[in-house]
Amino acid sequence: MAEFKLPLNSIVKTGKYFNCDNSDKTNIRIFKVYRYNPDDGANPRLDTYEIDTSQCGPMVLDALLKIKNEIDTTITFRRSCREGICGSCSMNIDGRNTLACTKSISDISDEIKIYPLPHMGVVKDLVTDLSNFYKQYESIEPWLQADELKDPTKERLQSKEELEELDGSDECIMCACCSTSCPSYWWNSDKYLGPATLIQAYRWIADSRDIKKKERLDFLEDTFKLYRCHTIMNCTDACPKGLNPAKSISKIKSLILSNKI
Repeated sequence: MAEFKLPLNSIVKTGKYFNCDNSDKTNIRIFKVYRYNPDDGANPRLDTYEIDTSQCGPMVLDALLKIKNEIDTTITFRRSCREGICGSCSMNIDGRNTLACTKSISDISDEIKIYPLPHMGVVKDLVTDLSNFYKQYESIEPWLQADELKDPTKERLQSKEELEELDGSDECIMCACCSTSCPSYWWNSDKYLGPATLIQAYRWIADSRDIKKKERLDFLEDTFKLYRCHTIMNCTDACPKGLNPAKSISKIKSLILSNKI
């Protein structure tokens, strides 16, 4: 019988506990945060922080910033815009991939558990290695490819109907919440492009100003790049912007088929 064991240093241990000095426990919330430092060779751990939420903002990111600024300066995470625009603070909160800056503390009734995005290499604490993710994004050439304008002072115009064809795909912020919630991406991330890259691919395929539609479709017609999507729909459920990557992927498949008929 085959036996499968995790590496010894992969087991998550119980970490430090940081008490809140405030005697009024009314607004105290418990945050359990994944900690991992590759430099010390130790197991990852869950550190526990008591936070008085009356002394910080309403979002999970506000609590993390309070921890970083006032309690434990060693904690590491990404953040930037704090408005759900940049996608930097994507992480797994309360079992769901989301943005820490738009996830309200009040939405979670019990202990708030915070982990890095799943099935990704961890650089440190809540920061994952997105090198392969961005390499895949680069592979679809995510920029407008069009003929040079005769008059460079004029704009490339789109009608409202042409803009609607993009179907929200231009609003993707590449936070990786969808791709890291996709089982197909977990097992085949070396070959399958994943929902985030594919919704971006559709964004340029559907753009009326782009002249490389056929070339873009030919690039995606591959057993792994595109067809490893099995329409599980985890990506659509996970998207913090309310987009539908699965729908965009289905449209790409339909376009490839229609171009062959």
